[in-house]
Amino acid sequence: MSSFVYLWKNRAKFSPISIKFYRAWGKRLFSFPQLVKRNFRTLKLIRKGAKISKLAEIGEANITGKLKFLSIGDNTFIGKARFAISTELKIGNNVCINDEVSILTSSHDIFDPKWSNKRAKITIEDYSWVSTGAMILPGVNLGRGCVVGARAVVTKSVKPGEIVVGNPAKPLNKKRLIEFDYNPCEFVAANRAWLIG
Repeated sequence: MSSFVYLWKNRAKFSPISIKFYRAWGKRLFSFPQLVKRNFRTLKLIRKGAKISKLAEIGEANITGKLKFLSIGDNTFIGKARFAISTELKIGNNVCINDEVSILTSSHDIFDPKWSNKRAKITIEDYSWVSTGAMILPGVNLGRGCVVGARAVVTKSVKPGEIVVGNPAKPLNKKRLIEFDYNPCEFVAANRAWLIG
């Protein structure tokens, strides 16, 4: 979403004699440094081997490890999260990962006398929402449209539409089984300045 080309092509257009025109361009100029930073961060990750859609929005995330294993789909927003990547981490389209989220694709085997490292793929399917401060552990699959509550620690896979909370995360009785039609990146102020004005 932070792609300059996308924002330019899809920008809201107003008459140059209207107040909306000057308001929109004021917001765009004010937020321009943020766009530059996000584009630079994304390009840096791509150069190191990550597969990231040009329509994804990467905030001040701390992403370390083997970036060749990271793939991020269209219209996905990632805030100030922390990813430690040692095996495949696949994030789908229209996913929202909030600030302070930790995603770990490896851990230690506590029952191994040598305390060996265990690695397992993590998949986060389309329209999933991982709330502030949650932790996703190795081998977890987050199903389409699921919600991980704030500060939850996810040790097991989550079914599509399921809402999980707590430590360890457990499902609520409610489900989120609807047809989704939103783009998390459109809620970022810098993008709204271009798309809405």
